[in-house]
Amino acid sequence: MKYSIKQVAEITGLTESTLRYYESEGLLPNIQRAKNGHRYYDESNLEWIAVINCLKSTNMPIDQIKIFVNLHSEGDKTLHQRLEMILKHRENVQKQINKLNKYMEHINYKVDYYKLACKLGTEKEIKKEKYPGHLYVNESE
Repeated sequence: MKYSIKQVAEITGLTESTLRYYESEGLLPNIQRAKNGHRYYDESNLEWIAVINCLKSTNMPIDQIKIFVNLHSEGDKTLHQRLEMILKHRENVQKQINKLNKYMEHINYKVDYYKLACKLGTEKEIKKEKYPGHLYVNESE
């Protein structure tokens, strides 16, 4: 099936300008064009857009995504390189998840604290305890 840029924007939630940017940056190298010059996308393009969105949304830099796309275009001889990139990225994503989980613990503590304060109508009655987890999350982790 063929999709127009407008349809792909609706399907993916990306803007048409973002799709054009991805193409101009070499992230979507195989976009076909009709005789009138209009872009049209196929299922394989939609799959690549999903990969790009996943990597970008999990903080892989565009230049690294570009390297990944270029390696893919070189075929099976780059399988090990691509695996190494994805393993490293997975490690980075896990670190992000761990950091967010620590922040969520603190937020949950504050939710419980304020629920109790609201129930009592004051904070004065709540024993001032230190947050039981780590208040600060090391940003370099």
